[in-house]
Amino acid sequence: MKIHKTAIVDPTAKIGNDVTIGPYAVIGANVLVGERSTIESHAMIESEVTIGSGNFIGHGAIVGTAPQDLSFSPERKTYVAVGNDNVIREYCTIHRGSAEGSSTKIGDKNFLMAGAHLGHNCEIGNSVIIANNCLLGGHVRVADGAFLGGGCMFHQHMRVGRLAMTQGASAFGKDIPPFVIAAERNYVFGLNIVGLRRAGFSAKDREEIKTAFKLVYTSGLNIGQAIKKAATMKLGASAQEFLDFVANAKKRGICPLKRGADAAEMSI
Repeated sequence: MKIHKTAIVDPTAKIGNDVTIGPYAVIGANVLVGERSTIESHAMIESEVTIGSGNFIGHGAIVGTAPQDLSFSPERKTYVAVGNDNVIREYCTIHRGSAEGSSTKIGDKNFLMAGAHLGHNCEIGNSVIIANNCLLGGHVRVADGAFLGGGCMFHQHMRVGRLAMTQGASAFGKDIPPFVIAAERNYVFGLNIVGLRRAGFSAKDREEIKTAFKLVYTSGLNIGQAIKKAATMKLGASAQEFLDFVANAKKRGICPLKRGADAAEMSI
């Protein structure tokens, strides 16, 4: 371990092998820091945080502070769980869960850029990129491989599907289905075809996803009718993932399709 002499580490914290803790960093009670992790200067890891191996936490980041929830009581035991090989850059803020026993969860190999905020009880999958100054309200769920553009805002309790991409400086209060490009205020512009290719989706998979997309967005059917029609078709697992996400959308529903000239650059 390489712990700077000005760092403050609670005696109940458990620090793994080959961990570096920088100047003036604070590690609170009952914190677990996995091996090969780096915590840079002035970072604060508050109590009840578990951090896996190979993580990087940048200058001034704050992980595990109390949620910004008026119903929260300080005596509650709530948590943050961070997986392995994540990069959490400078001045990110990650709040612990709100309800008794609940957690904010981050998976593996995610990249949170400077100034990103994860509210209480967020769940981030694996290989997600969250660009600078993104703001995620409480209970936001982001699936594997999503890319959230800089300065985007996400309303509490909404979901972002797998490999979805959002344009910077956008705002969302409706669910964003997997594999789409979303932008502006609650709009979908088309499919993330480049992202699907890079992720290794076959031409057949991409075509079936496009079929499912068109059923939902351009067929003239409502959601229930589109899902019912899809059930009569032979679509693969990826297209079904898209349809299942749409069928299980919360009461605010999914982001609608933006039509017209403004959508031309990101069309299906």
